[in-house]
Amino acid sequence: MEPENQTEVSEFLLLGLSEKPEHQPFLFGLFLSVYLVTITGNLLIILAIITDSHLHIPTYFFLTNLSLVDIFWSSTTVPKMLVNIQTQRRAIPFAGCLVQMYTSHLFGTMHSFLLAMMAIDGFMAIVHPLHYSVIMSPRVCRLLVGGPWVITNLQSLVHTCLMAQLTFCTGSEIPHFFCDLMPLLKLSCSDKHTNELVIFAFGIFMGISPLSCILLSSICISRKVFKSPSAQGKWKAFSTCGSHFTVVSLLHGTIFALYLQPASPTSSQKDKAAALMCGVVIAMLNPFIYSLRNKDIKVALRKLIGKAASSQF
Repeated sequence: MEPENQTEVSEFLLLGLSEKPEHQPFLFGLFLSVYLVTITGNLLIILAIITDSHLHIPTYFFLTNLSLVDIFWSSTTVPKMLVNIQTQRRAIPFAGCLVQMYTSHLFGTMHSFLLAMMAIDGFMAIVHPLHYSVIMSPRVCRLLVGGPWVITNLQSLVHTCLMAQLTFCTGSEIPHFFCDLMPLLKLSCSDKHTNELVIFAFGIFMGISPLSCILLSSICISRKVFKSPSAQGKWKAFSTCGSHFTVVSLLHGTIFALYLQPASPTSSQKDKAAALMCGVVIAMLNPFIYSLRNKDIKVALRKLIGKAASSQF
């Protein structure tokens, strides 16, 4: 590597989803619409749960946190992408890039952990209904959410500190629409061995832990449901868990389909597709998935909208 190519970099260029000018108006309109739907839908879920005392139970406590995380996760990447499309200025400062990397990994990993906590909640409600209210106390629920927040912040902090110590080549272009960990690491001119080991170690723990909780809970719930003699009980259990399984399948199915494949010339396109699906599309779909099949949420939303409409007159 030539010495002049290892000078300190003060900013990066985000190449975005497409560099073709004719695509920009369509992309801007599409992702502005998606972002507005994401914010509005998740805010409605949060407000409906907060304003309805009947929903102040562990299940909806976790759902409130999931909606909040989805708002923050989407807001980490989409607004900057919209500004870049509108202004055609793709530069992002080095510090801003690190902040975006920190927050995107924080909220993305927290999303997975919250899905795991919701799976545990479903397991306790269906497999141990008589002990549910005792075990899933407010204190336990706060610990189940607070613990992952500490772990995910630690992970993001370690990745960010290690990344800040690397040297990057001049003219650094990131083939992505935001500062993701791996595309940024590929641009470094330094020894990346430590970073790669830490990414692997955290990836194993952060990936296997939530997925194991979800799979084990799903297996136990399925066994309990199939043993139930009541057809109505089976339908109620599957209806309760169906929305959650849909989100889990979308998230982890995308990760397995796009990330666990050999590297190829189209790897950057796969990275973009996976990031869009996980951090943008799923965040938008969550309010629809959890409200359309949930009678309690639909009732709470009608009450909320009714109150808002009556206050206008």
